[in-house]
Amino acid sequence: MPDAIEVRKVPLKNVSDASGLADLIDAGVLEADRVIAVIGKTEGNGGVNDYTRIIADRAFRDVLVAKGTRDSGAVMQVPIVWSGGTDGVLSPHATIFATLPSDHPGVRTGRDEPRLTVGFAMSEPVLPEDIGRTPMIHKVVDAVKIAMECAGISDPDDVHYVQTKTPLLTIHTIREAKSRGMTVWTEHTHESMDVSNGTTALGIALALGELDEVTDEQVMHDRSLYSSVASCSSGVELDRAQVVVVGNAVGIGGRYRIGHSVMRDAVDADGIWAAIRDAGLDLPARPRPEDLQGRLVNVFLKCEASQDGQVRGRRNAMLDDSDVHWHRQIKATVGGVTAAVTGDPAVFVSVSAAHQGPDGGGPVAAVVDLGNGEPTGYPAPAAG
Repeated sequence: MPDAIEVRKVPLKNVSDASGLADLIDAGVLEADRVIAVIGKTEGNGGVNDYTRIIADRAFRDVLVAKGTRDSGAVMQVPIVWSGGTDGVLSPHATIFATLPSDHPGVRTGRDEPRLTVGFAMSEPVLPEDIGRTPMIHKVVDAVKIAMECAGISDPDDVHYVQTKTPLLTIHTIREAKSRGMTVWTEHTHESMDVSNGTTALGIALALGELDEVTDEQVMHDRSLYSSVASCSSGVELDRAQVVVVGNAVGIGGRYRIGHSVMRDAVDADGIWAAIRDAGLDLPARPRPEDLQGRLVNVFLKCEASQDGQVRGRRNAMLDDSDVHWHRQIKATVGGVTAAVTGDPAVFVSVSAAHQGPDGGGPVAAVVDLGNGEPTGYPAPAAG
């Protein structure tokens, strides 16, 4: 049985700030050697040349080395997923997942109920010519299944969130593939971000039984195919699929539980509330941020501009805007909607959601604190 999980969210005071992680370790909330995953937002441009992700990654890994016993090689194996771009009110932050020792007092609670569990795996190397095609999909399928096993999850219905980081295409990798006589799905590096994310999401859907099969022709073209729990990011940091599976299992114990839902469009606040309810919080029919009472640790969303250029029958200009890419516009929009629900701008909202939730919407996962005593989430102050 996997260990129980402690999960906390910390702000990033600047792009190289990992003091929140260090403070948690110093306070004994978690141990450096037990940190198993970090998922966060940085303030870069979210594009191919967003190096804030690399800077934040280095800062967090340096803390894990300095305050633990693992060497740099072992710490490099910890999945740390950064999504660049905090457009609008979104605030840079990191959500840290760590295991608890078996003698920790918190482990004894919640053992008879579903509680948060986390598993991790790395795929086989993803070649440039794999991106956007079934070889990448099947590599993701294999990695998801390994991560589920690591998390102690056998039923796909117990998986509520799959966060991945995969390679995208760069001028260098495109040139390298061509030198071997291979072709790539696109030679536009920014577009390859969407392609990599969408391909990965289809692999997650296959692994969890949300889909039965996928062909090369359906990738990025048939948007009726999607996963309700996939949250896929891509970047230049790695050459394979990094997969973090988050779900619930009975017997693990701990304070936390995760649930999920989907936003049907960019302004579907009810989809966010549905994920929070699914995680186990008892809320009124028309909830407000103060009803969360510090019990919400974080929400994780993907978003995408609808392919028809509309939201609820009203047209918008996001897909036609030559000044500001639609990635940044939809991220700011959904970030604002999410912050209005949670009362906290430090929420994980990531763009490029092809095959992740319905077209124009996206998946939502919520981690809540169901433990006794003082809640560990963010008690949002009043407006103003």
